[in-house]
Amino acid sequence: MSPRIDTTAMILAAGLGTRLKALTQDRPKALVELNGKPLLQHCIENLIANGFYHIVINVHHFGEQIIEFVSQHRFDAVIQISDERDLLMDTGGGIVKATPLFKDSKAVMVHNVDIISNVNLREMSQQFLDSDDDAWLLTQDRETNRKLLFDDENLLIGWMNKAEAQFKWVDESSTALRRAQGPQPCYKELAFSGLHFFRNDLFAKFEVKPQSVIDLYLHLAKSKRIVSKPIQPDYWFDLGKPEQLQAAENYLNNIVK
Repeated sequence: MSPRIDTTAMILAAGLGTRLKALTQDRPKALVELNGKPLLQHCIENLIANGFYHIVINVHHFGEQIIEFVSQHRFDAVIQISDERDLLMDTGGGIVKATPLFKDSKAVMVHNVDIISNVNLREMSQQFLDSDDDAWLLTQDRETNRKLLFDDENLLIGWMNKAEAQFKWVDESSTALRRAQGPQPCYKELAFSGLHFFRNDLFAKFEVKPQSVIDLYLHLAKSKRIVSKPIQPDYWFDLGKPEQLQAAENYLNNIVK
């Protein structure tokens, strides 16, 4: 069976990892270990197990360590580096900068390096390719201050920071923050999982500069189908903080036992 190349997986690994404190003082977040194995390795091996054989990794903080790590391991995939060591591009800018590397694929699946889960990405990738949608944002019904907002057809219409009562709406001329005031549109509040799919050229017309992927999706949603796809995996962890890392280790150790 020949490797599937219709979907590229991009791992966002350029972040500073400041929430992990001492753990990222001498290494990138991607090389912080979970049960004796770097987060990046967990991510790469999971992607390969789900049928992704072309992987792009963006790097910034201690980026040379990630480049060296990849070169020293024989992963069963073609892995390319999108180098942001000169300037951190944020989540959206990083994707825009890497867009030329997606040209041979029909779609792209983005995976934050500090997310670990057992979402069936192989199945979702094929479903996305078979759909007419421009992007899928994998969402969850969980507690968090920042939520994506969707209409009754599961189309993206906004973003909110609940703690600050701040909103951004698709139908506004800009994505500038504003306080809630007056009647608000009807919407469903869902948490972003850090996983999303999009057509390979969706971000091609944006300027390469530091910017948020949520702001870009809010702009795109004016003319594109940016859709919520709820997920309910057996487990999903955001490993941005030491206590979350410990919780994931405890859970995975219990599974093995």
